[in-house]
Amino acid sequence: MEFLPPPECPVFEPTQEEFADPFAFINKIRPIAEQCGICKVRPPPNWQPPFACDVDKLHFTPRIQRLNELEAQTRVKLNFLDQIARFWELQGCTLKIPHVERKLLDLFQLNKFVVEEGGFEVVCRDRKWTKIATRMGFAAGKAVGSHIRGHFERILYPFNMFQSGTNLLAPDSCGKQFDILDDKEVEKHGFMTPCVKDKEYIPHDILQRQSVLLSEKCTPARRAKRMKAESATIKTEEGTATELRARTLRRRMGSTTFRQEKQTQGIVKEEQAEYVVEKAKVRSNKSKSPVDLYVCLICGSGSDEDRLLLCDGCDDSYHTFCLIPPLHDVPKGDWRCPKCLAQECRKPQEAFGFEQASRDYTLHMFGEMADNFKSDYFNMPVHMVPTELVEKEFWRLVCTIEEDVTVEYGADIASKEFGSGFPVRDGKFIVKPEEEEYLDCGWNLNNMPVMEPSVLGHITADICGMKLPWLYVGMCFSSFCWHIEDHWSYSINYLHWGEPKTWYGAPGYAAEQLEDVMRELAPELFISQPDLLHQLVTIMNPNTLMAHGVPIYRTNQCAGEFVITFPRAYHSGFNQGFNFAEAVNFCTIDWLPLGRQCVDHYRALNRYCVFSHDEMICKIASKAEHLDVILASSVQKDLAVIIEQERLLREAARKMGVVDSEKIYLELLADDERQCVKCKTTCFLSAVYCSCNPGTIVCLHHVLELCTCAPNKYKMGYRYTLDDLYPILNAVQLRAESYDSWASEVIDALKNSGKKKGLPILSHLTVDGLAGH
Repeated sequence: MEFLPPPECPVFEPTQEEFADPFAFINKIRPIAEQCGICKVRPPPNWQPPFACDVDKLHFTPRIQRLNELEAQTRVKLNFLDQIARFWELQGCTLKIPHVERKLLDLFQLNKFVVEEGGFEVVCRDRKWTKIATRMGFAAGKAVGSHIRGHFERILYPFNMFQSGTNLLAPDSCGKQFDILDDKEVEKHGFMTPCVKDKEYIPHDILQRQSVLLSEKCTPARRAKRMKAESATIKTEEGTATELRARTLRRRMGSTTFRQEKQTQGIVKEEQAEYVVEKAKVRSNKSKSPVDLYVCLICGSGSDEDRLLLCDGCDDSYHTFCLIPPLHDVPKGDWRCPKCLAQECRKPQEAFGFEQASRDYTLHMFGEMADNFKSDYFNMPVHMVPTELVEKEFWRLVCTIEEDVTVEYGADIASKEFGSGFPVRDGKFIVKPEEEEYLDCGWNLNNMPVMEPSVLGHITADICGMKLPWLYVGMCFSSFCWHIEDHWSYSINYLHWGEPKTWYGAPGYAAEQLEDVMRELAPELFISQPDLLHQLVTIMNPNTLMAHGVPIYRTNQCAGEFVITFPRAYHSGFNQGFNFAEAVNFCTIDWLPLGRQCVDHYRALNRYCVFSHDEMICKIASKAEHLDVILASSVQKDLAVIIEQERLLREAARKMGVVDSEKIYLELLADDERQCVKCKTTCFLSAVYCSCNPGTIVCLHHVLELCTCAPNKYKMGYRYTLDDLYPILNAVQLRAESYDSWASEVIDALKNSGKKKGLPILSHLTVDGLAGH
């Protein structure tokens, strides 16, 4: 299905006067822009900051992105196919995906529809195969149903039996379940007997690339099998080597005869065969042939030795016809018994993440690679490729399992190490006299987070990506996945140069709706990774989200343009080609209530905070007499909530038996040393700890999660007594009241003026509303 671009987000072109004050301008456009989640700002034409980054010293190791692993629903399919491939690989077979009606059969969809119709037995009994073929989009009347039944029987049915544990049962207890397979069908199709036209599936090994951290300290994950030579696939071809190996094995097992037609039966590694013989000798002192010591674990018989399989994992023996379902042929490669299969395939799934590339790039090297890739892919000069074509091709690639395109992305490069793209004071870049205005400009991303209207300026720590800009070097198709900013803050991105960056955004009010849709459509991903959307590793087609009612907007950000994302607005996108961008966060006064809400949300998810919201508010409040009156008004409301919550929690802790307390300065500890062991929130106002486990603390929400000791053994550390907090609140309130009284007088004057002129349009104004305007 062809991709349909979402509607465009708002684009603003401020005048020179409006552009002079970034926060006043952002506040002005907020009522319109936040309804779309993102907006684009084109600076005045004469605003041309110099590019200050040291391109000769900049080097980075990019992330590897396999495009079809990024999209949620496609990754679910690939996970499923990887499991199927692993299941058959452990039984000595290679997964081959069959073609039906000239297209690859969607095994994931087939399996899903069979399950929805009641399972294999029900579908066979009620003759629903034609219905399933129709649901899969095949034309009626072409006997496709019988074809897909055959493919299901030989590829998916054994896997489903394994998943249900049926293949570990005794034959008597499950013989009825296998009666549904007609002997002629088994003979006709054979299990995993590949059709010539079938396409060999090379696993992505997504499950083996789990738990990849995105920090600079993380070790690179193992390379996916797809990156290895196909010759590594386990295969044993019939021929001289096989014959010799089989004869050697049978000679070592004591067999006196060798049948040419059975030369591939019971093949195992020679070393393993030697080991098994030694074990067999220990078990019995009688002079028996070692082969006589092998009996089928299911039927207990050692007969039909040419159909007796030896597990390459544990050396147990099974008849091919005793397995559930029976194997029509002896596997040509290594084979695992049902018990070893279960052990291998049921290892817990961990979190998916990107790999780091093995190569370190300079900016020039990366640009050369990126341009070559795009021109080769589209077979035309990079600047000639229409953005619409790249966009449609991107969404086609991320939604297909048949094509694998891998790109690299230089993301989250610390500007502190290599220098920002904007000039800074005391930086290495020599600023010309006519360019000095850009040093202190509010739109310089080094200044914006710490300017007075941004409350992040009250946080002393340098937070990479939030207070200090991050650099991004993109290539065609490299992408950033659906996410919201830490602490639901604003973000601003500037494209210094290069090809456009395509953005998609959803408004903050639709955040939970977007999350619900993604959970509904790809529940398998969230089972193993509940906080998947916080990991920046998953995208979903905007058309899919829009079809489920999520409002999505788009824009193409060109060189010299800003894109602003608003609090709790999900956004994602990709790069059209080689480019260089810079981004940072900021938090305005209107963000404060959302910041408080976000901390509560993080606590419920057991997610780490980037900074302590309570600490920031208390620090701002301690400078009450110097505060902007509008900021004082907002801080006073937030601080009142903090104090009331703290009072209730301390009272509850005392009722639990926590009576011992002491004053502590939690802000002197590193953030990772003052995190609640239960919910991971950063403690500031108070914490509870026990002498039985030094260094472990909990917040007041999780007192009973600390340890097994009685609460009367606990001690509560506090930063302020409640008596200390109330004067701080009063000081901020006094400062805020000077604004509130002034604002009330202005509102009254405006209302009266409106009545005299017959203009009642100002009747909706409030003190908060005036602050927002």
